[in-house]
Amino acid sequence: MFKKALFCAAGLMCFSVHGQSLGKERFNIIAPFPPGGPVDVLARILGDGLAKKFGTSFVVENIPGGAGNIGMDKAKRAKPDGHTLLVIPAGNITINPTLMPKFPFEIEKDFTPITMLAKAPNVLVASSSAGIRNVSELIAQAKAKPGALNFASPGVGSGLHLAGELLKAQTGIEMTHVPYKGSAPALNDVLGGQVPLMFSNLPAAQPHIKSGKLIAIGITDNARSVSAPDIPTLAEQGIAGVVVVSWYGLFAPANTPASVVEQLYIATKEIISAPPVREQLGAQAIVEVLNTPAQFATYIASETATWAKIIRSKNITAE
Repeated sequence: MFKKALFCAAGLMCFSVHGQSLGKERFNIIAPFPPGGPVDVLARILGDGLAKKFGTSFVVENIPGGAGNIGMDKAKRAKPDGHTLLVIPAGNITINPTLMPKFPFEIEKDFTPITMLAKAPNVLVASSSAGIRNVSELIAQAKAKPGALNFASPGVGSGLHLAGELLKAQTGIEMTHVPYKGSAPALNDVLGGQVPLMFSNLPAAQPHIKSGKLIAIGITDNARSVSAPDIPTLAEQGIAGVVVVSWYGLFAPANTPASVVEQLYIATKEIISAPPVREQLGAQAIVEVLNTPAQFATYIASETATWAKIIRSKNITAE
């Protein structure tokens, strides 16, 4: 029996814990993207751990389509008993509500936050042929020819696109956005020198940084990455406020009892923080976070407001 507790935060419902418990039903972990990526990896680690901890089974449902909305819809409509869970990346929760004109969810009403599972830092990189090795050289080149400096991204409204818009807002420089259909083609063109810059997920860029094909300008987090301690943050180089990490969160349907949310949070914390799991994730430059449901809700509200301001000021809409 858990002690009576209260989960309450930033626009999300407050719950009093009354001792409802998880049953022995199978865990369905919805990953609304194809197998193989960080969402799928985290879902499988979590499902295996929960099944062992509660003496039941699990299945990961990969439900791609609709930019993640199809899987989110299934999670929203599931029975709120703690046995159907959603693992989802940041953009679906904090960017898409403003970016998509007909976004079909109200995050604070349709889902119950459990915890941020993990995050992967992003890094601003330049092609080795761009003649940009640090923030000072980037700003100098951008100011010499306003708008002539291009930066690639996986697509309009992606977190990595918005990181570029945030950099422009914080420094006053002008750059031109070049959207691609995915991270891989964007990164390929930066590697080939067709586009000089992009914000990239660190795990994807790191092999090319080590080979010298890409120049790491700065990490977009509050601290250096454990997996790349030699790369300074942008803040260390005088650009404050460009904190853009790729994070992955765990949610349940709305109205999941608070006692069940607490049990899931405690179990998830034990699973993801276990040394073998931390080592597995660390090999991919992914770091566990595991904030409380209330802390997670507050963070979601803050980041949603930040991105809404950028999206609206630049009149960005999903393509």
